Amino acid sequence: MKKLKYFIQFLVIFFLFLLFKLIGLKISSYLSSMIFRFVGPFFKSKKIINQNLATAFPKINNFKKKEIIKKMWSNYGKIFAEYNFIKKFRFEKFNQKIIVKNQAVLEQIKERLEPVIFVSGHFDNFELMAMHIEKSGINLSVIYRPLNNFFLNPLMENIRRKFICKNQIKKGSSGTRLLLKNFKNGSSIALMVDQRVSEGIRSKFFSKDALTTTIPAQFVKKFKTKVVPIHIERLINDNFVINIHDPLEFSNKETIKSITSKLNKILEIMIKKNPDQWIWTHNRWK
Repeated sequence: MKKLKYFIQFLVIFFLFLLFKLIGLKISSYLSSMIFRFVGPFFKSKKIINQNLATAFPKINNFKKKEIIKKMWSNYGKIFAEYNFIKKFRFEKFNQKIIVKNQAVLEQIKERLEPVIFVSGHFDNFELMAMHIEKSGINLSVIYRPLNNFFLNPLMENIRRKFICKNQIKKGSSGTRLLLKNFKNGSSIALMVDQRVSEGIRSKFFSKDALTTTIPAQFVKKFKTKVVPIHIERLINDNFVINIHDPLEFSNKETIKSITSKLNKILEIMIKKNPDQWIWTHNRWK
């Protein structure tokens, strides 16, 4: 039954990708936004979204909550449509749609040949961040979680390796070993610190404990590496701003727990800036 469901999902997505290619980015983005805004509330993640918003913003009223959810699904739809044009974002005329702030940080990393840890979360079209880092000439390895849909996953992996970042490392123990090997060979690392993990520590996230990855903190303690927070925002005209923060350096007195906590605080600030541009469907506080 699950195989049939996944296969039907794959056929629908494949059909939409073909349609989007025919009608272009602007119309595709609008159409996909409307589809997701309509269909999204019927997904089983509806309960998780409401719980997450209540945890992050205890005093939020229903009107504001509904507005955030509506815009989130709209952005989800736009991201979905944009995957079909990801090649153009990397190589062609859509380059001007991405504004980068603090590019000098990336230039310094490239010149010094010292690998760093880039940390971020699932903000709007988060794929564009890794794409830009690699385009800037930085050797980069990205941790990703394979899709549950095994029909669709090869398609998405191919898109990511060809146009986003060639070094895609699957989440898990074997992936962590490969990550360490790549880092020792001079590759910077990019990972999302907002996903729930099975192996991590409980760290405060919006005042509630959440299982959080300790990979950045472990690399800081072992290699004294710098951590570079990075954040993407979608503008009203569907252009983007990538904000590259100044590198963070931690003293020897910092612990795995304190470093992880500070990175969660940075993530909170990013989310609060544009709450409708974070993906609230993850069961973050399970």
